[in-house]
Amino acid sequence: MPSQPSKTLETFDNPRPDHDYTIRIEIPEFTCLCPKTGQPDFATILLEYVPDRQCIELKSLKMYIWSFRDEGAFHEAVTNTILDDLVTVSRPRFMRVTARFNVRGGIYTTVVAERRAPDWELTTPVALP
Repeated sequence: MPSQPSKTLETFDNPRPDHDYTIRIEIPEFTCLCPKTGQPDFATILLEYVPDRQCIELKSLKMYIWSFRDEGAFHEAVTNTILDDLVTVSRPRFMRVTARFNVRGGIYTTVVAERRAPDWELTTPVALP
């Protein structure tokens, strides 16, 4: 197999660090294992961030997400782990990770975790008519 799961996340220089802009990445095939039963959990992960000096490289993100496939993790823990790891490597102005887990035992779970750089303030959105 040419590629393997990996916890290594890579970044590249933000081509426009002078601008605030949002990057949205949707990952519809996230899987991990329930730590209680060992059964697979499936989720869609939505990553939204305003980069500062670094952007997240997508192939390394794909391999990183793949690395959770055989790990047991509670929804809350894995969502916060993903956020913490991504913030550590990219140091964004703002980042939010939303994990929408598929139904398990008749219950849907969505976990939202976010971090904001202490010196960053959201610009006022423009309301167009």
